[in-house]
Amino acid sequence: MGDSSKRIMIVTGEASGDLHGAKLMSAITAQLPDTKFFGVGGKNMAAEGCEILIPGEELAVMGIVEIVGHLPVILNAFNKLKREFCGSNKPDALVLIDFPEFNLRLARQAKKAGIPVLYYVSPQVWAWRRGRVKKIAAVVDSLAAIFPFEPAFYDGQDILVKYVGHPLLDEFEEAGNCQNLRPRLQIAQNKKVVGLFPGSRHNELRYMLDTLVESAQLIFDKEPEAHFLVPVANTLSRAEIQSHFPTELPVSFIESDDATIYDVASSCDTILTVSGTVTLQIALVGTPMAIFYKVSPLTYSIGKRLIKVDHAGLANIVAEARIVPEFIQDMATPQNLADEALRVLNDSRYASDMRSALEQVHTKLGEPGCSARVAEMLFQLL
Repeated sequence: MGDSSKRIMIVTGEASGDLHGAKLMSAITAQLPDTKFFGVGGKNMAAEGCEILIPGEELAVMGIVEIVGHLPVILNAFNKLKREFCGSNKPDALVLIDFPEFNLRLARQAKKAGIPVLYYVSPQVWAWRRGRVKKIAAVVDSLAAIFPFEPAFYDGQDILVKYVGHPLLDEFEEAGNCQNLRPRLQIAQNKKVVGLFPGSRHNELRYMLDTLVESAQLIFDKEPEAHFLVPVANTLSRAEIQSHFPTELPVSFIESDDATIYDVASSCDTILTVSGTVTLQIALVGTPMAIFYKVSPLTYSIGKRLIKVDHAGLANIVAEARIVPEFIQDMATPQNLADEALRVLNDSRYASDMRSALEQVHTKLGEPGCSARVAEMLFQLL
């Protein structure tokens, strides 16, 4: 590999991508200790020594309508990163993590500048716009796929695709035995505890937080002894979330510095969660959950035509079965969510069956060691 002091640009716009990026950086520096990292990410990547040119949360927007309103910020960030590809000090490689709408455009610019591109977490071509496979192969050199069914989509294309397992398995293994937070929060062990997981993006709060709050109120009306746990992603502010909850609801807000998402999930009897990577994190713990998601009506009507999947939640996609109930858009009412949570709390057979079904998700995600395998792909590129 020659000179060991490599400059690697890493770009992600998601809280989960920031975690994966930090773990990958650690795996790279274990082999190449002088590597310099810079790019787009969050607190975890910064803690590993990445120079953050643009905070990931500035770019993390979901939904077609929402992105349009955010375009000036996104374009400004894109141009700033593109300038790094010029001149004598350009990166030795570009690592892109998830975040496809932004990252595939960036890959095209890197390719023009002769910079090798590793894409980590394949864009979800199996869910929508399968025609993107050719476009991805044209601008990406190596692709690290995190689901076993993904490499087949790239058959016949001029791109190296490897199934590397799921990065959450490393994270879960590192978390060790999940800590029960009830003693620390002074919640009696016999109390019913419901997790309310609002996501990690500001516009997720905008469309979904009030639904969670109203669901909690309905659950509390039926179960006045219940307690609620709300994990606060490091991309969001606790005060912003807390302001939506009425003071009479018994809620504990848990910031990511104080406990892992696995600790929070294992301290709950059931969880109401937005869709996304978090559903896999909950599945690894095995806590029964209901998945819900809401976006603007226009984004939903466009997305419904484009997205071709049987399930919205990753836990169900990996299981290839509806093992966890999903409430999308108009079905995501406070009443539906509250009824589902109450069913888990009061029907032990139903809860137990869901826990058993969630075990297969863990099995299907493969073996730990994902970050080291992705690092190896990068070394081959360099």
